[in-house]
Amino acid sequence: MPAKVLFIDVETSPLISYTWGIWQENIGLNQIKEDWHLLAFSAKWLGAKNIIYQDQSEAKHIENDKPLVKSIWHLLDDADIVVSQNGASFDIPKIKARMLFHKIKPPSPFKQVDTLRVAKHTFGFTSNKLEYMSEKFTDAPKDKHKEFPGFELWKECLKGNKRAWAEMRKYNIQDTIALEKLYLEMQPWISKHPNMGMFVDAGGSVCPKCGSNKIEKRGYFYTSVGMYQRYHCRACGGWSHGRTILNSKEDRKIQLSN
Repeated sequence: MPAKVLFIDVETSPLISYTWGIWQENIGLNQIKEDWHLLAFSAKWLGAKNIIYQDQSEAKHIENDKPLVKSIWHLLDDADIVVSQNGASFDIPKIKARMLFHKIKPPSPFKQVDTLRVAKHTFGFTSNKLEYMSEKFTDAPKDKHKEFPGFELWKECLKGNKRAWAEMRKYNIQDTIALEKLYLEMQPWISKHPNMGMFVDAGGSVCPKCGSNKIEKRGYFYTSVGMYQRYHCRACGGWSHGRTILNSKEDRKIQLSN
């Protein structure tokens, strides 16, 4: 079976705290009035049509996000690879924090692809935000939640505003759709992508980036002393190379190093 690739985006509530100013404030623990929690999440499986969405709009106590956390746990437990925008630094650690808070044990291990980190390490975009990248490189730009712009959306959701929750749903879902499309555009460029060949029993070599068997030999890959067969994927456009060294041991012995 191919790898189970999950796209996920979570929305959290803000911290509510007491402060004496609005610029460069240091907030002490005893100044926190209400801690953060999950408000909503959107997820989808690679290639699937349906979107998985859940929020706290109907929760009796909005801060009790345990049902959301349990739902996310099942998705992560079933995933081989999890793709997110800034998920390595935000979404996944936040999810894990709430799992620990609710005394939920870890899901089975999974690999991660963070499109924000890919953007920073591989490209030189004007902005690495999903809003910019999805607008420039996909046909599914990030939603701007115009009725409740900026922080107003979170503020109104916390008040129980039904229209705000409807916009949160639309906003969260669109983020996940945009994320999948951006990932597919970036896929052939991701040098440290989890090896998709580990999840495919194709009876032969497949592209390590997308899992396709539409690969062709295209030249050679060279290290300081070794030569390997190089491959090009006609499906995603990514490049890879074989693991078997082609030049003989005798040839390698006479190679000099810089």
